[in-house]
Amino acid sequence: MALIVKKFGGSSVATPEKIFNIVDRVLREKQADDKIVIVVSAMGDTTDDLVALAKQVTSKPYGREMDRLLSTGEQVTIALMAMAFNERGQKSVSLTGDQAGITTSDSFNKGRILGVDPNRVFEALDAGNIVVVAGFQGITEYGDMVTLGRGGSDTTAVALAGAMKADVCEIFTDVDGVYSTDPRVAKEAFKLEEVTYGEMLEMARLGAGVMQPRAVEMGFRYGVPIHVRSTFNDKLGTIIREDYTVEANKRVITGVADDKNTAKVALVGVENKPGVAATVFKALAAKNVDVDMIVQSIRSVGEPKTDLIFTVAMDDVVLAREVLEELQETVDIEAVNIDEKMAKVSIIGAGMLGQPGVAAQMFDILSKEGINIEIISTSEISISCLVDEDRVKDAVRVIHNGLLLDQRG
Repeated sequence: MALIVKKFGGSSVATPEKIFNIVDRVLREKQADDKIVIVVSAMGDTTDDLVALAKQVTSKPYGREMDRLLSTGEQVTIALMAMAFNERGQKSVSLTGDQAGITTSDSFNKGRILGVDPNRVFEALDAGNIVVVAGFQGITEYGDMVTLGRGGSDTTAVALAGAMKADVCEIFTDVDGVYSTDPRVAKEAFKLEEVTYGEMLEMARLGAGVMQPRAVEMGFRYGVPIHVRSTFNDKLGTIIREDYTVEANKRVITGVADDKNTAKVALVGVENKPGVAATVFKALAAKNVDVDMIVQSIRSVGEPKTDLIFTVAMDDVVLAREVLEELQETVDIEAVNIDEKMAKVSIIGAGMLGQPGVAAQMFDILSKEGINIEIISTSEISISCLVDEDRVKDAVRVIHNGLLLDQRG
């Protein structure tokens, strides 16, 4: 007997026919004593359609009401899938995020899961049901619906798997695993058989769209193996776990990621004194604006002014601009400049630890391709460069082929 959590994304459940295809696959693979929980996203482009509908009413970010609207998408899917299972003769029940015991922070549009109480899910499983849970959503202590951000259904699935001590969490997508980079950008991209939680977390955080960063965090926290695989075939995909094989340990670089959901913010002529940076980033944090790639440039020794440069997600540009322009009333900032035509390209690999020269190779490859680097940031297992958006695909291709293919021989 196995307890398995399976997650299916929007493209996998886009039509009733596709929903029945998933139902038939689950029933075909299910062993007699298996207990199955399925987490689903909204059908096809439903979420985008709901966002477009909201924009016909307002251009303002009404977070609470937007989450109330967006959470309905997954609720349509769970009801239809539970009906489809019952039509096939398999008992099934659907549960919303709050009914499945998922509680979240009150950060609308990008809530964090604070706890999972899966008792109702266990009760439904013990009654012989396949349980279908709405991904992407939870509920605050005040009873407000909150969505978990882009890719939030992954987080729902892994969090449930962890809380229920599931044997595995399977993430079904329209690709058959995690690739060394986006195959649509570099045709030489190859599937990775396994990656560590740390590597996958960096890849997801830096733009690899196959997993949401918070989902990987949940997997690491609970020690749940995550199997990323295709909805459309039965092949093994990519296993995400803490330890992997000796063969995989030979890698220096695991993957190349890019993120076009990035804007560069430049605060020009900021007072060069203690406390100013803290004031700026506290104000942004208070509005839940995530900040990355921070650089403070000193113009010259003793200069009373400095420039503060950082990146934010495109989704946060409007809010960041409002916060910073309001801050100009109390903090001496000559200008707030935001460039929305930027993108981030990154290399990731646990093998870079203690491996000198990797950054120099990356910069040399970009230089030879005529790609200018605006900002550089690093972690223990990643190096990121901010480049012009219209050159990011070129950057991904040349870095991937110059570094990853070279290490494969």
